[in-house]
Amino acid sequence: MKKLGFGLMRLPQLDGDDYGSVDIETVKKMADAFMENGFTYFDTAAPYHRGNSEVAFREAVVKRYPRSSYTITDKLSLFMIQKEEDMQGFFEAQLERLGLDYIDYYWLHGLGWPSYGQAERMGAFEFVQQKKKEGKVKHIGLSFHDKAELLDEILTKHPEMEYVQIQLNYLDWEDPTVESRKCYEVAVKHQKPVIVMEPIKGGSLVNIPDEARELYQKQNPELSVASWAIRFAASPSNVMMVLSGMSNEEQMEDNISYMKEFRPLNEDEQKAVEKAAGIIKAAISVPCTACRYCVDDCPKKIAIPDYFSIYNNLKRFGGPQGMVARTYYGNLTQTHGKASDCIKCGKCEKRCPQHLTIRKYLEDVAGALE
Repeated sequence: MKKLGFGLMRLPQLDGDDYGSVDIETVKKMADAFMENGFTYFDTAAPYHRGNSEVAFREAVVKRYPRSSYTITDKLSLFMIQKEEDMQGFFEAQLERLGLDYIDYYWLHGLGWPSYGQAERMGAFEFVQQKKKEGKVKHIGLSFHDKAELLDEILTKHPEMEYVQIQLNYLDWEDPTVESRKCYEVAVKHQKPVIVMEPIKGGSLVNIPDEARELYQKQNPELSVASWAIRFAASPSNVMMVLSGMSNEEQMEDNISYMKEFRPLNEDEQKAVEKAAGIIKAAISVPCTACRYCVDDCPKKIAIPDYFSIYNNLKRFGGPQGMVARTYYGNLTQTHGKASDCIKCGKCEKRCPQHLTIRKYLEDVAGALE
């Protein structure tokens, strides 16, 4: 199996301001290119595009290709489930949206504190095992956003988990909050193959400072900036798959160009990546990946990741970006709450996989843009 997976989390949209409105015709073209080049692994979840990611997969792949030609991962998103008896209905709705009788890989979604406790209380581990016994799921595992110590505890208690999906990229490899390297090493310890999410950290490793970009161009002018991040994530020997949340045909074409015949980073390339990481870390104000998990529960409907993106651009490019940043910010506030509307309820921070202090960052945004 080739190491590039199609992450269906940031699909092309018909309406750029509507996260749920997927451009299915473009997704079809992207899926065609993906599969024509020998790639077979797709990844989705119920929260992605408000359920329309699963629907897009059905329309672009399930209805157009034989079942044996692809694999699909979906997830038991416990943060969308209130009680144990709701898990069955949630799973059945996923099968219906996918248009499938079974799912190849099924994960407990985004485990960490306190979701791990919820999974234990609701019997979620037993639920996915039962689905595997029934033949409704072929493989089970978990996606994880927390410290390596907790991952070790989970895998020790639940050796039945076959795979681990973790956030792994060169910016977070030694990050004390994400602990990419340490989590990877825990998976190796427990002999669990690793699937990588956020290899480009929500685009942060594409829109990089000129100094880092020039470093890569000097090393190899034919490779895109994104390729360095994805190849870094795919290079560790225990990595089975790297997901890329591709949003257009150009990104798909680029990823295919260097992942069709994957070549791990050599020693010189590894050093270049390490140097670039230091440059990038110094330039990012808010390390948000734009996963949008924080948005749906916000009582003031604040466009949190969008505001962070505007704020990062303002901080990175300085004065010349000020008028543009305020224009974009003003446009968004016509249909969303302002950063200063935050009531400090903390719901966003409970959902954030990056464990960001969102409430504090929103104060910074309001101070800079209002």
